[in-house]
Amino acid sequence: MKTELQHHLRWSSENRKAIQKQFKRWKKRPPKTLDADFHSNHEAVFEEVDCLECGHCCKTTSPIFKERDIERIAKATKMSISRFSQQYLKRDDDGDWVLQIAPCSFLNQETNACTIYDVRPQACREFPHTNRKNIAGILTLTERNTQLCPAVASMVQKIMDAATDA
Repeated sequence: MKTELQHHLRWSSENRKAIQKQFKRWKKRPPKTLDADFHSNHEAVFEEVDCLECGHCCKTTSPIFKERDIERIAKATKMSISRFSQQYLKRDDDGDWVLQIAPCSFLNQETNACTIYDVRPQACREFPHTNRKNIAGILTLTERNTQLCPAVASMVQKIMDAATDA
């Protein structure tokens, strides 16, 4: 992982209490500009951040696999749904399908590229979820992602800095 990306995760770790406090305020009373703030920062940050230089999400956590994801990936990998599920997936404590191991079995460790990119799970397609509507509805997930994704940490830092400057 590039030094700059590590810096964002380090900032997130060092400022965890301040981030938790800010997210608590946002959960209690989300600002009207919260979606716009995240969306504009999402665009700006991803002009600078290349996920292939990081891959931290794929190395440390599992997406949730919906039934349609499992069917699509099994078909693309020429496996039965049953065999695919047995080989790669397990049920988590919430009853969702997740990967048995980390890093992701479909991550090319040398390039950080996804070997099933065209058929990857919906959760991977949408990650880190910072460009969707009603960000207030997923603040718990977004707060968690500040510790996982340097791009999210950078977005949150920019938003928090702008709020401090205002």
